[in-house]
Amino acid sequence: MRSEIHVKVPSKLVNKYKGGYPLISKQVMERTSDLEEGQLISLVDESNSFIAKGYYGKQNKGYGWVLTKNKNEKIDQLFFERKIKAALDKRQSFFKNEDTNAFRVFNGEGDGIGGFTIDYFNGYYLINWYSKGIYSFFDYVITSLKNLTQYKAIYQKKRFRADGKFIEEDGYVDGERGQFPIIVKENGVNFAVYFNEEAMVGVFLDQRDVRRTIRDKYAKGRTVLNTFSYTGAFSVFAALGGAVKTTSVDLANRSLPKTIEQFSVNGLDYEAHDIIVEDVFHYFKYAVKKKLKFDMVILDPPSFARSKKFTFSAEKDYKNLLKEAISITEKNGIIVASTNSASFDMKKFKGFIETAFKESNSKYTIVEEFSLPEDFQTIKQFKEGNYLKVVFIKKA
Repeated sequence: MRSEIHVKVPSKLVNKYKGGYPLISKQVMERTSDLEEGQLISLVDESNSFIAKGYYGKQNKGYGWVLTKNKNEKIDQLFFERKIKAALDKRQSFFKNEDTNAFRVFNGEGDGIGGFTIDYFNGYYLINWYSKGIYSFFDYVITSLKNLTQYKAIYQKKRFRADGKFIEEDGYVDGERGQFPIIVKENGVNFAVYFNEEAMVGVFLDQRDVRRTIRDKYAKGRTVLNTFSYTGAFSVFAALGGAVKTTSVDLANRSLPKTIEQFSVNGLDYEAHDIIVEDVFHYFKYAVKKKLKFDMVILDPPSFARSKKFTFSAEKDYKNLLKEAISITEKNGIIVASTNSASFDMKKFKGFIETAFKESNSKYTIVEEFSLPEDFQTIKQFKEGNYLKVVFIKKA
């Protein structure tokens, strides 16, 4: 049984935690030192009255997560099993969907335990751990999956750092080892995924509804530029939706073979499309110089990126990125502007869009917008958890 230590919450934050805020912040932990990762914490107010119970686990977002507001609730195997079972029950419609067999089954704090996620890929479960603190509950999570599910195998990725590096390993935990790539389906489209490589697997599941919308409503007859294209998932959906041609641009060398693979597993001729390994910012300048224009430009940059000549931060630089896109988008063309930055909300994001068009002397209309799909469960007390913002913009 783990012991608990009491941590006094600064009085100005007490109501926030009483209201259900789940992230234990640096301010809360300032008076406490030398904690072991995974240590259970009871948050109390200045008069030592109980507020909530959680664990210490340092990750880029904060210093741990609240687990319960019930003083007498034990944080044990049954606690984890209850939470994971409730999450699995909520996703039953996904398990029954014959066109999609890759989705999220446990979304951290949105499903009641911050610090880890579980994704499902056609019979395989993949756990992402974001701190040593949550990883200390490894046995509870694995036992829960063994008790609650039938699986081909369980894999994991440790996304926390050791000696300044992400912990890279094969990731196998239990079951029958996968033969990679594993082919999964999303809205009838194939993806090749890998659990035994770097932190990412080959597809970002949170963009499912956006990809389907591009294929079903916007791609037909258009030329499409997909920037920061990673493995070319947007390009594949655009091509299957009848795009005349797609151009995928990404700085990473791996993006070329990975994109070829995603086209190939869908029976598409990748040679009919352009796959370019280049800095996106260089490519914009090249496109302007060559007077290239596209009917659709997809912008899905990382929140932060660095190349030899450019550093990109979504909060500071998205407006300028949009201006680059506007300059090479045809009249009546579509810009799909996407960000996964949790540091600003949709209102501020739309402000970037408005400023970019104003400074480009262009007019626009917003035709659709998206946030996280329903398997990426969030809670209203933690708005930062609903990080995805996608806006379909029509250039007038």
